[in-house]
Parts: sequence; structure tokens; C-alpha cells
Amino acid sequence: MSAAPPPLIALCARNLTFADEGKRDAFSSSQPYSRAIARAGGVPVLVPPIAVLAENAVTVLQHFDGVLLPGGGDVDPRRYGQTPTAEQLYGIVPDHDDLDIAVALAAIELDLPMLALCRGMQVLNVALGGTLQQDIGNDDHWMREHSVRLVEGSRLALAAGTTDLEHCHSVHHQGIDRLADGLIPTGWAPDGQLEAVEMPGAAWIVGAQWHPEDTAPRQPTQQALYDELIRRAAGGLHSHPWPH
Repeated sequence: MSAAPPPLIALCARNLTFADEGKRDAFSSSQPYSRAIARAGGVPVLVPPIAVLAENAVTVLQHFDGVLLPGGGDVDPRRYGQTPTAEQLYGIVPDHDDLDIAVALAAIELDLPMLALCRGMQVLNVALGGTLQQDIGNDDHWMREHSVRLVEGSRLALAAGTTDLEHCHSVHHQGIDRLADGLIPTGWAPDGQLEAVEMPGAAWIVGAQWHPEDTAPRQPTQQALYDELIRRAAGGLHSHPWPH
């Protein structure tokens, strides 16, 4: 009997204005995401920010077993009913917002396992009607490692095997302001910054404001978040469970 195929994980890609193969535009993704997915036994597949894919996100995601909603530039404040005011805003790309929001909503509709990271957690909140702080007012979460206190019994705590998660590498200047209906807070940094959320009504949809893939090669508890995403994807309706 042949082994079940590894689960396919949809990973939202970004526009890249220069490609190594020549003077052509390209689509890209930071390598640590894909490496962490592959270490866990999944296959990362980039979904580029092309309008027809965003417009048909539910159809696109029917080919996948799970979703990784990655980091990136800021979500346009107009997406959550605000005028852009913070001078720290950067990297706003309408195509990225279109794709990420559409993928988040499609994953929810299909109840696919989804790990939403950094910008991804913010996108999840915005997609469901929540708002963001355009700037949190300090650099305490920009290129910094810190701990995160997780709610006992939360999905991330169960995945990591601890409620006190160390070596959380943050690269964000924004944060969640009004938490969307349907999400609950499940983790905080020592300074009180909300760092984790989850959707109780879903099989496994979670958000982390930090980048576990950055420290995953040396921190098993961080890699464990990716491991759980792949375990959930492998056991879902869209793929066969791993053989015992």
C-alpha cells in the first residue's frame, strides 16, 4: 500500500519587481515559510496575487489541504474603514490585500486548517470586520525576540506543548485594535500586546503575531506550530491521513 501524499499548503505569494532570471517581474515568498512547512512534512505551493485567483479563492483552495497566511507589508487602513494617518505605514499593495483577504475568507468557508502569521493575523482580523492600530507607538516588537503567554488549552498552547512560549521573533509595528467577532484572544507579550488569536468555531484556524519560522530551526516549540498545521492538513477532509 502506497503512502498518502503529503498535504499541499497554499502560501500567499508577493509581487517582486525584479527577478534573477532577467528583467521581468516575478512572484516571491520568504524562504523560512516554505522550509518550515517542508520540515513538517507538507508541500508549500505559492498562490500568486493575480486578480482572477483572488476572485475565485474558494475554487482555488479546494485544491489544497491547508493555508499559510504569511507576513508582509501593511494592510491598507481603508480596508478596515480608516484613513491612512500613521507615517510608519509601509508596503501597502492592493493586490496583496485582495488575495490575502480572499484566501482568509475562503479558508474559513472551507474550514481548512490555517496558520495566519504577523500580517496574516492582521488580515484575518480585518477580513472578519476587525480593525488595526496603524502604529503601536514603539519599536518593542520590531526585529525583537520575546516570550508569549498563551491561554491554557488554546490551540497554539496545545500545539507548542506549553503556555509560556519563548523565542517569539516579532517584526511588526501594528497590532489588532478591535478584535473581530468570531475570534478570541489567546496570547500576549509581556507588555500586553495581543500576540495570538483563534477561531473557536473552526476546526483549526489560528493567528500568531510573530514569525515562528524564524526561530523554528533551533526551537522545536516554534516548529511545532507548523507541525500542527501539517498534522491537521493531513487529517482533513481534503487529504488522506498519514499511515500509522
